[in-house]
Amino acid sequence: MSASVSVTARRLTAAAAAAAALIGVTALPASAADHHPRSYRQSVVISGVHLDHQARDHRSNRVLNREWVEITNNTRHDVNLSGWTLSDRHGHTYRFHHYRLDGRATVRVHTGYGRDTRTDLYQDRRTPIWDRHADTATLRNDHHRIVDRVGWDNTRRGDRDDRRHADHR
Repeated sequence: MSASVSVTARRLTAAAAAAAALIGVTALPASAADHHPRSYRQSVVISGVHLDHQARDHRSNRVLNREWVEITNNTRHDVNLSGWTLSDRHGHTYRFHHYRLDGRATVRVHTGYGRDTRTDLYQDRRTPIWDRHADTATLRNDHHRIVDRVGWDNTRRGDRDDRRHADHR
């Protein structure tokens, strides 16, 4: 009789251990499901967009350089943006070359021609690329994964949270 008691006790212990493991595994996704990916500050984000197509000569370099997208590094550590891209919904793409964004720093990517500095980069384009009425700025890392995306339109409908700092003048 003692042999059957010890077998039964071992089976009950094994069943309890399996049940505890199963409860632990199912509890993890429940707590992870409460975490919202946008609730934390992303490391590198599109922090602003400025469009200026009101000028008469919208193809002048001065006007093109008033059209820009801001990229901000929210961490304390430098981020190597070499190979990253910034594109619009039509596929116009700017590729970052040999650029390191300092921690807690912001860089403006202008459409026109200019001399690159730590705070200003230039796409060297002769025509505007961002559509004032509706467009999307997409930032991708060097593995082609979307890091951030900001869209805008002037139709008064849609999700306002997706249109961070789209400044239309």
